[in-house]
Amino acid sequence: MPGITDAKILILATNGFERSELVTPRDSLRDAGATVHVASPGGEAIKSWDEKDWSDTHPVDADLENVKVDDYDAVVLPGGQINPDILRTNATAVKLVKDFTTSGKVVAAICHGPWMLVEADVVRDREVTSYPSIRTDLKNAGANVVDKEVACDKGIVTSRNPGDLTAFVNKIIEEVEEGLHRRNAA
Repeated sequence: MPGITDAKILILATNGFERSELVTPRDSLRDAGATVHVASPGGEAIKSWDEKDWSDTHPVDADLENVKVDDYDAVVLPGGQINPDILRTNATAVKLVKDFTTSGKVVAAICHGPWMLVEADVVRDREVTSYPSIRTDLKNAGANVVDKEVACDKGIVTSRNPGDLTAFVNKIIEEVEEGLHRRNAA
């Protein structure tokens, strides 16, 4: 079981991510001792959404095209309506999420981020939560949808909204420290 101080965590995002849903996990996981990299399509800096309007631009550490699952212990998928809606049309991003899931590594998604789990077809028969507006999508993809601050099913961690960030980050740390998670194919 790796300690969080030995962990490498990837955050996958593009323009339109909910600011707090990237910044809080990134900073909190780094403060806990993890190495955290942010990747985006093209490796370009990305612009955040902050509740009701565009916000600041954030640098990234890697181009999505160059990211390898084997280099990380977990992937975090921030929400915001725009970010996951764009990423779920990117075949490389979807494959990456599916590969993280298949590998048994931690996959964490918050708010609208679970749209990526739907697109990767990895939620069937799994307990998940999300922002209310995408719960029907999750149900239609075969998920067991619950309404609580954090749901976890064999290392797949989901939360509803920015108000759940503390529980979300704490659960990511716990699951990373548990190591690989045996999962049935979704």
